[in-house]
Amino acid sequence: MRFTRRTRERVHRKLTLPTRARLRRVLFQQSLIFFGATIAALGYALFQVPFNLAAGGVSGLALIINKYTGIPPGSLFLILNIPLLALGFSKLGRWRFLFSTILAVVVFSVMADVFGSVLPDVLKRYPVTDDALLSAIYAGILYGVGMGLVFRHGGTVGGTSVPARILHNATGFPMSQAYLYTDLSVIIAAGFVFSWESALLAFLTLVLSGIVSDFTLEGTSQVRTAMIITDQPEPLTYALMTELRRGVSYWNITGAYTQSSHTMIYCTVLRSRVYDLKYVVAKIDPQAFMVIGVAQQAFGGLNFRKLKQEE
Repeated sequence: MRFTRRTRERVHRKLTLPTRARLRRVLFQQSLIFFGATIAALGYALFQVPFNLAAGGVSGLALIINKYTGIPPGSLFLILNIPLLALGFSKLGRWRFLFSTILAVVVFSVMADVFGSVLPDVLKRYPVTDDALLSAIYAGILYGVGMGLVFRHGGTVGGTSVPARILHNATGFPMSQAYLYTDLSVIIAAGFVFSWESALLAFLTLVLSGIVSDFTLEGTSQVRTAMIITDQPEPLTYALMTELRRGVSYWNITGAYTQSSHTMIYCTVLRSRVYDLKYVVAKIDPQAFMVIGVAQQAFGGLNFRKLKQEE
């Protein structure tokens, strides 16, 4: 599609922020990346390191190497990430990749060693737990929250995500499978080095951290979308707008099999109003065809909060 000069200039004006606003936005993002990496390092040092929960990735590999070398896990995390950062710099966006990753990697490495040196004395006076299962659960929660904050604001933690992304870009190999193979390899190695019980607990930590990270990154799914094919668009549209107080959009469609004309209505409702939606549609047009889908978030319109520039 070719765009007019007026369109290009208008978009450029909209997206170009004043220097002060741009600096404020960058500082806001970097501060939350710092905070997220610190939370992840706390979960790592407080729950994973004492119980040898090598839950995949470079952080898990650092625990395995630490057993034989005595080098602090945080320092090992940084050392192991240096060649991966260099690889990502050349293959994944150069300076943009480096700036979005290096802060999280350095903060995680430093804070993991700081917590690792401070926490043992603190825990002697104020013990948290001696239960390995509880540690595996809360390690996953804290690590997931921290990583979710880092991802949400444009950072990464290097590690196995770098070769996984390179492999995906070069061959189309699914990133999820690449993560699975690399993380499972580390966990299996930890089973031989430490114990199979710690490997099983590490796998639990890995799964929980992924779930919590996704939750932190995207939030809960509170929104549902409905696409309704009906032959009674006027009364159904009126009912949805008055009973559910939701805006709707509609357009004419043609069925491919019957070649008959219908109207498709689209609306977005909160999860708590799905029952009311089905009730209204069933009362007005029992013959309607309706598909209800899951949407992660909704902004704007008449009923949802406005989209802020920070988001």
